[in-house]
Amino acid sequence: MVAMKQVLPKAGPFFVSSFRLIPAGLLIIAYAASRGRKQPSGFSAWLSIFLFALVDAACFQGFLAEGLQRTSAGLGSVIIDSQPLTVAVLAALLFGESIGFIGAAGLVLGVIGLLLLEVPALSVDGSNFSLWGSGEWWMLLAAQSMAVGTVMIRWVTKYSDPVMATGWHMVIGGLPLVLISILNHDPALSGSFNELTSSDLLALLYTSIFGSAISYSVFFYYATRGSLTKLSSLTFLTPMFASIFGFLYLGETLSPLQLVGALVTILGIYMVNYRDSME
Repeated sequence: MVAMKQVLPKAGPFFVSSFRLIPAGLLIIAYAASRGRKQPSGFSAWLSIFLFALVDAACFQGFLAEGLQRTSAGLGSVIIDSQPLTVAVLAALLFGESIGFIGAAGLVLGVIGLLLLEVPALSVDGSNFSLWGSGEWWMLLAAQSMAVGTVMIRWVTKYSDPVMATGWHMVIGGLPLVLISILNHDPALSGSFNELTSSDLLALLYTSIFGSAISYSVFFYYATRGSLTKLSSLTFLTPMFASIFGFLYLGETLSPLQLVGALVTILGIYMVNYRDSME
């Protein structure tokens, strides 16, 4: 989040999103091929990867880029990593994963925390609420896309190798973002790419290699086994690091109400994830 936030104004949001996906996806495909993993084959395999790419790559990264322009890296990370709440509900409905009383209480707390995060972001003009101008709203949409994508991976891997599917969905999902970047006249594609400093290029490489290639591969590989709820809930650690580095490098702070909302959301996610040990 912090690396993306740093380079967004100079490169453009959708260029950053596509750069985060396509090079990383090609790296994953190359690595998987070198390890002898099978390429996707057949209509069902490519259809599932295409839909996975649309939801988890194109929508998630597009919403993320749009939201990150309008909110801080730390707050955005809290909202993005509320997705375990949605994953917990979907995993319970689709795969019978138990939520339990404490987990259900955690879901309620998570919703309350998200509402507290959203309230300061709503711009009011008379009786009209402008959600689309709210970075927090775009981040919430990104979180739901990521949650659905996390659940979809089990369907995708019925037809394809999980690592190969991860790589291809990033490449395919990044292509619409390239088109949007061109139509949006993002600076990096409008003759300003040469103006990026070495720090900007390092930030781009970091978001692609570490923020996508490595993290996506590990996350979706383990999403094919074990508890989806517990795995996705580990991401509640992300907002802590994003807030710390956002404060150190970008001078970001949260309003008192948003800080309370962030803490309540993280507590809710913690309860959903660790309900078994707490019970």
